[in-house]
Amino acid sequence: MAQNTRTVPAGTPTNVTQKHTKGGIGESTLRPDGTLKVTGEFAYSSDMWHEDMLWGQTLRSTVAHAEIVSIDISEALAMPGVYSVLTYDDLPAEMKNYGLEIQDTPVLANGRVRHHGEPVALVAADHPETARRAAAKIKIDYKELPLVTDEASALAPGAPLIHEGRDDHHIGHVPHPNIVHRQPILRGNVEEARKRADVIVEGEYTFGMQDQAFLGPESGLAVPSEDGGVELYVATQWLHSDLQQIAPVLGLPPEKVRMTLSGVGGAFGGREDISMQIHACLLALATNKPVKIVYNRFESFFGHVHRHPAKLYYEHGATKDGKLTHMKCKIVLDGGAYASASPAVVGNASSLSVGPYVLEDVDIEAIALYTNNPPCGAMRGFGAVQACFAYEAQMDKLAAKLGMDPVEFRQLNAMEMGTVMPTGQVVDAPAPVAELLRRVKARPLPPERQWETAGEGADVRALPGGLSNTTHGESVVRGVGYAVGIKNVGFSEGFDDYSTARVRLEVINGEAVAMVHTAMAEVGQGGITVHAQIARTELGVTQVTIHPADTQVGSAGSTSASRQTYMTGGAVKNTCEAVREALLEIGRRKNGSYHPAWATAELLLEGGKIVTDGGEVLADIAEILEDEAIDLELEYRHHPTVPFDLVTGQGNGHVQYTFAAHRAVVEVDTELGLVKVVELATAQDVGKALNMLSVVGQIQGGTTQGLGVAIMEEIIVDPKTAKVRNPSFTDYLIPTILDTPTIPVDVLELADPKAPYGLRGMGEAPTLSSTPAVIAAIRQATGLDITKTPIRPEMLTGTL
Repeated sequence: MAQNTRTVPAGTPTNVTQKHTKGGIGESTLRPDGTLKVTGEFAYSSDMWHEDMLWGQTLRSTVAHAEIVSIDISEALAMPGVYSVLTYDDLPAEMKNYGLEIQDTPVLANGRVRHHGEPVALVAADHPETARRAAAKIKIDYKELPLVTDEASALAPGAPLIHEGRDDHHIGHVPHPNIVHRQPILRGNVEEARKRADVIVEGEYTFGMQDQAFLGPESGLAVPSEDGGVELYVATQWLHSDLQQIAPVLGLPPEKVRMTLSGVGGAFGGREDISMQIHACLLALATNKPVKIVYNRFESFFGHVHRHPAKLYYEHGATKDGKLTHMKCKIVLDGGAYASASPAVVGNASSLSVGPYVLEDVDIEAIALYTNNPPCGAMRGFGAVQACFAYEAQMDKLAAKLGMDPVEFRQLNAMEMGTVMPTGQVVDAPAPVAELLRRVKARPLPPERQWETAGEGADVRALPGGLSNTTHGESVVRGVGYAVGIKNVGFSEGFDDYSTARVRLEVINGEAVAMVHTAMAEVGQGGITVHAQIARTELGVTQVTIHPADTQVGSAGSTSASRQTYMTGGAVKNTCEAVREALLEIGRRKNGSYHPAWATAELLLEGGKIVTDGGEVLADIAEILEDEAIDLELEYRHHPTVPFDLVTGQGNGHVQYTFAAHRAVVEVDTELGLVKVVELATAQDVGKALNMLSVVGQIQGGTTQGLGVAIMEEIIVDPKTAKVRNPSFTDYLIPTILDTPTIPVDVLELADPKAPYGLRGMGEAPTLSSTPAVIAAIRQATGLDITKTPIRPEMLTGTL
């Protein structure tokens, strides 16, 4: 039996309590975890510690596609300090695969590896360096197999099948087994509409593979428990989805796998899939000791999915007065070796491929491929990012061909409330696309030639190249570009999307205190802040405690798809309302005979008191509750959606739409190909800002990620070997504070009547239009027809 199995590991999350006199929705209350994070005192998952723990290490494949001829673990097992070495043959259950939708990902490779960096073996040792050295002593004999790296090699006659014998529910409607999922959308008559077009533009676009680049690497601690189960403390985006995938491969019932969210250092989609969770649990159960796994940065690049690289082929037509006539497109997403979230990404890419524009005649096809490239899945923007890059380039081409202002052309074709999407779904909430564009265009432009100083020389910090002192203004030109995008909110296509919240109201030390308990993953978005604000608003208390997220409460769904404030915020609001009604019922039972308002008035909870809508105080909450506690757990669901038709793509597939626009101002050194983004202004409709400070932070963060993929971020995969060439922050570049421009934010609040408080999910939308706005500005500055992200210096200098 494990020793000290109930010892609480160091770094275990605890209740977070805040007390505010007001602090309700609409206020910019401070984050309860904010001070801890900026002072370095916050405990992330990589800080977890158990007194007798071992360290886990994963051995990963060094080739992208090969048969495993043999594995020799003898030298690793013989090393002092090594407690266990596991391979596929050691897996304890009949279920040996996992996956978000399609269970096609092996826990450890079974006779074949399908991508560079695939897990093959696990080691547990008493020191991380011992574990690393032991893993290096495992000898694997590979017989390399032909590679599938792109659409041509995936769909060629006789192409190697990445997954033979597929039996998932998508296989019946794809034309080739190397296509994960295909979604067409057909509406109107494109051939007839093409005849009405006075101008037609075509474009082929390439979108690079982007990494989520979260700063906290994958990590967690698995502790075996006395009942034969396991307790897992982990940084993730979706506790209950992890649980559903972990328990079957451990051969355990779900109630014996108890999960607690530990500190998360960013996510952006990269933690929606399983990484080290199963591996840590396997080693803990095999050794009967706590096991901690922490990836280094190199391994992190192989330990999670990335944004799908894409090829996009578009055709648009327009009349001479600027009205769009039709659109035809094909979107090819590279899903890599395993399905992950590719089917849902295909659904988003296809259904949002027209952008926020009115188009009645469309012919759309989106597919995701199985290849031997790194697996790709969820990342902020989820299929809509790639499409936005392409359709916004098309809008600029059409405007130029018609001699129209690019913003006015977009406004002329902008959707609005009541517009019918290509899927047949009516946009039933405000869609202020034209207004967002007007606002970013109306903003004053930053002064030109800001590097010129009153004294001698130039301030190189304001120039492309910055402190590297590459130019003093020679060959530097300015460009301005615009873009606007549309993103869905929440899980779509008939998914049973719900969130659960438990709320407890009781008296502690004479004061009414609310506790909120959900399984929502706080990954930096500020959800715990908003939950406390909702509780204060609905229950009229000043003190709110947030219980650590775990699987002892119902699912909150994933912290993705811009859904958590809508869904889990909605669940907290819903449960608080039920708690309030229960409290008022107690009050009516105890005091109803003393004042007629208990039976007739609209009663509110404010400042710890029960008051009428006229402001008359009836009682203190604490006096009504006394020793009683109200403890309720309820689920919240949005209005239903349906899957898109597999032939026509028709259907009310999305919950809500959200919109953002950007204007980018750039300066380009045309001799060296260096770019400085001077300003990246944005306007976005958020429905209702529950916490304006958090809203602005999310918009600026999403904008910065869009900037990154425009000019620097790309995972480079060698087309000949399918190996990742730049798995480090030395070679995979992300924007620093020196690269990030001023980001003025203009927030609109046009309520969606179906959403809690009228809010609109808003975390992803800024990631869409920031990228094409930057690239449009570079096009305007240089006159080059740029069709690929990210832009590299050699593309601007003609030295590619």
